Amino acid sequence: MNPTLHPVLAFLQTWWVELVCGVVIIAVVPLVAGYLTLMERKLMADMQARLGPMRVGPHGLLQPIADAVKLLIKEDIIPDNADKMIFWLAPVTSMTAALTAMGGIAFGPSFLVARDINVGLLFVLGVSSMGLLGIMLGGWASNSHYSIMGALRSTAQLVSYETAGGLALISGLLLAGTLKIRAIVDAQSNDGVWFVFLAPVAFFIYLVASIAETNRAPFDLPEAESELVAGYMTEFSGFRWALYFLGEYTNMIVVGAVATTLFLGGWLRPFPNVHWMNWLDAVPALFTAAVGVYCVLRAGKQPVRVQIWFMWGVALTCFAVAVVLGLPLLVAQLKFMMPGLNGAFWFLLKISAYIYLFMWLRFTLPRYRFDQLMHLGWYILIPLAIVNVLAVGVATILELEYGWNRWLALVVTTVFTLAAALFLLRVNDKRAAEASSAAPPEQPSPEDSYAG
Repeated sequence: MNPTLHPVLAFLQTWWVELVCGVVIIAVVPLVAGYLTLMERKLMADMQARLGPMRVGPHGLLQPIADAVKLLIKEDIIPDNADKMIFWLAPVTSMTAALTAMGGIAFGPSFLVARDINVGLLFVLGVSSMGLLGIMLGGWASNSHYSIMGALRSTAQLVSYETAGGLALISGLLLAGTLKIRAIVDAQSNDGVWFVFLAPVAFFIYLVASIAETNRAPFDLPEAESELVAGYMTEFSGFRWALYFLGEYTNMIVVGAVATTLFLGGWLRPFPNVHWMNWLDAVPALFTAAVGVYCVLRAGKQPVRVQIWFMWGVALTCFAVAVVLGLPLLVAQLKFMMPGLNGAFWFLLKISAYIYLFMWLRFTLPRYRFDQLMHLGWYILIPLAIVNVLAVGVATILELEYGWNRWLALVVTTVFTLAAALFLLRVNDKRAAEASSAAPPEQPSPEDSYAG
């Protein structure tokens, strides 16, 4: 064997798991992001009493593939005076940052994407923040006044809400005492409680901030449908345009994974330390089997034969997965597989619920004005996040230094934080009322006068 290949082989033997995970992320996550768009359109259609995409494939399941092919063959237009190299790199930067951030995420005790580094959560937050560069460079490279204004507005939104979200995460890190992904989940297992119950204000702040960071409604001002132009993406077309949205949906998975890890117990099932509730270990297998039974019942009601076959295919797949999830419960020799399989199930279920909440809010709440958006971030969320960090820190000191009960200390400090939130809201409402009363009366337009 060529001696020059020895370092390469040694590297592959050491890091082959991480390399395989990286290839899986690059190959699978964009596909998952594409099907998140289909799920969103289906949910929106269901809430509006219509079918949604149904033409391409059974139940419209090939619609994301058709959209990707359409974007790939669509004419790629680059403005004449644009900086072509940066114009090409900008959407790639946003997408790469989102995919790289997934390298620090653990989807279960047996499904660590990368090694459990001691600054895992900090790595995820730092790399995902690099997506700002793609937005800013995309607006600047377009050589368009509209694009650069949209990029500045989007960057201001993301920076302000990332500040609030980072402060909210500090509250959870104070409770965990570590940045390691596995250690954060272990801390919640040892305490016997998810941190969302110990720091509910921090979770709420992070939830709102994560919605704004991913440009989701009601904070989707950068690419709002009601705008005259599409913000920093005005000059982008074809697959370059799609890369921005793929980065956005990938970031939804990232922020959902961070919230699940820090606040929702990670891969832990509900009540992991309550022995009489160990029957919850059977929920993954029973849930998957129930989905298979539902598909069997719906198969006979499908109007087209290909849809019937598809429903049967999904049912058989669910039954196979249920068998895999249930075998560790029945066979003692396979019991070592249960933490990994069940942990992955609970982790993915929590992320799915988090993303569903994003979609539900989009279909429910009206869009903010940009001044309202920035006012909420700088005047309410950031001050509230600072107060909450101080409150959690005081609760920690009361517990460690003065022997207070942890729940009592956190309840007292949470009440104080909520009182500060009410004070902030009242101050801002008073300021807004004074500003509106001091403003000159609006003059009627000629059209209004004519209509009158």
